[in-house]
Amino acid sequence: MTCSIGFFNNVPIAVLFLTVGLGYLIGKLKVGPIQLGGVCGTLIVALLIGQTGCQMRGDLKEVAFALFIFAMGYSGGPQFFANLNRSSLRYILLPLIEAVLVLTVVLAAVPLFGLDAGTAAGLAAGAATESAVVGTAAEALKHLGLADAEVQRMEANIATAYTLTYLVGLISIVFFTSQVAPALLRINLREASKALEEKLGATSGEADDVNMPTLPRLVGRSHVVKDADGKTVAAVEAELGGRTAISRILRNGEAVEPTPDDVLATGDVVVVLGLRRFALRAGSVIGPEIQLPEAHADDLQLVELSVIVSKKAVNGHTVGELAKRPGAQRARGVFLQSIQRSGHMLPVTPATVVQYGDLVTLVGAEPELSEAGAALGNELRRSGVTDLVFLAFGILVGLLIGALSARLWGIPVSLGSGGGALVSGLVCGWVNAKRPALGHMPANAVQLLKDLGLAVFVACVGLSAGPEAVSLIREHGAVLPLIGLLVSLGPACLSLWVGHKLLKIEGPLLVGAIAGQHVSTPAISAILGASGSAVPLLGYTVTYAIANVLLPVLGPIIVSLAHHLGG
Repeated sequence: MTCSIGFFNNVPIAVLFLTVGLGYLIGKLKVGPIQLGGVCGTLIVALLIGQTGCQMRGDLKEVAFALFIFAMGYSGGPQFFANLNRSSLRYILLPLIEAVLVLTVVLAAVPLFGLDAGTAAGLAAGAATESAVVGTAAEALKHLGLADAEVQRMEANIATAYTLTYLVGLISIVFFTSQVAPALLRINLREASKALEEKLGATSGEADDVNMPTLPRLVGRSHVVKDADGKTVAAVEAELGGRTAISRILRNGEAVEPTPDDVLATGDVVVVLGLRRFALRAGSVIGPEIQLPEAHADDLQLVELSVIVSKKAVNGHTVGELAKRPGAQRARGVFLQSIQRSGHMLPVTPATVVQYGDLVTLVGAEPELSEAGAALGNELRRSGVTDLVFLAFGILVGLLIGALSARLWGIPVSLGSGGGALVSGLVCGWVNAKRPALGHMPANAVQLLKDLGLAVFVACVGLSAGPEAVSLIREHGAVLPLIGLLVSLGPACLSLWVGHKLLKIEGPLLVGAIAGQHVSTPAISAILGASGSAVPLLGYTVTYAIANVLLPVLGPIIVSLAHHLGG
């Protein structure tokens, strides 16, 4: 079919950028917490433009998807492997429920409603809001031994079914996790999150500091000892309260590194580092504030250091446990400002678990700051250079893995190129987290590969769908959204019951975990808004890391099993 628009017929690649641009523009439209997203927007635009006969030919979509799925594995690898431990077992069950129930409901719908393999895979991808399934399923169609025209028809059905069910899956999971689930648990999400914060040891005063953007949150002050004469360092720090520390004592012109048992004397000059609201109490607790001698001015210089957690001794331990270790005394005056995981800022509490690949930001004075950073892992590299050798061979290994196949109940099943590249990306990301000098890829470069790779892929698939989209809508347009609702809410409801009754997961963590098993960023955003707390992220990041791997692997499995059931 020839494109009816002359310019696009002469310059086919132009239609690709038009599709992606318009798709992401539409995807920015937002109603409350519901945002269509660039991927779904691109598919809608591609399906519409595809009616004109404009298509993208060649292997562009395969290249784009390989880059996307490898980058997705690379960014999620550290968290995926870090969560495969005993402490995460109760959370791991939830994405397993998601995968098994999605597979079961979709396969049950195949004979009941006469769905083909492409429609079944698109239904799973849209209702579970996991765009990667579109790619892994489309690649798996080529291994069914069908004619090219039939493969193209089923590929078009993947895109159309995804588009028809995505919005249903998105709205239902956002509303369920932020409104329905808390009501079923009989909790006020905001109050329950606040109570859990206190239980985990979050400092209530920290929120006040965050709400003063014009003032630095962590400060350094120097005071001459008057009121604190005869008191120990530990006693003064306890009296100041909050997260504060005496990092230096200047006595007779000499700098002394303090210990908790050191006794302060009149005339000593002490350097206090900590949260502003607590450090400002030092004037009444210790003595008047003074200016440090120029030779010691660096003791008041607070420096920020970003570290990628890579030390085995740190992985899996809570912030509170790490603070009590014998070597922690060397880190006096060093503060843990933030922990970022999978692109989300976690609440910093004594109970927060630190994992491989976490981006930890420390604030303090040198040389203690560098020593504390080295104990956690490796300083974040600010280099903008991507190791293309690592990237190219990583994807190549993934393609080789994808070429392997096995038989499941007599049915040939393969990960395919997409699944293989995902596995390779997971391992490569894990290796880089432990050895940052090997296979470095800047975070922005990884994000670009994910965003642009998936956008180009779905644009190519949508454009090639063409008139096939209309026939599927006529045949299954009414029933697919209803099945999609069951695919979306079935696993969520079962996980809510299992998580509450059997696993005893606290309400705020459970609703976050359910959003994670659905890999739904809009859902966790709605939960954070409803709770007014970052606590639900502690559940979300665990299930998100696991589900982000399990769900894409469903693509080839659904295609293979649905084809045999439908045959």
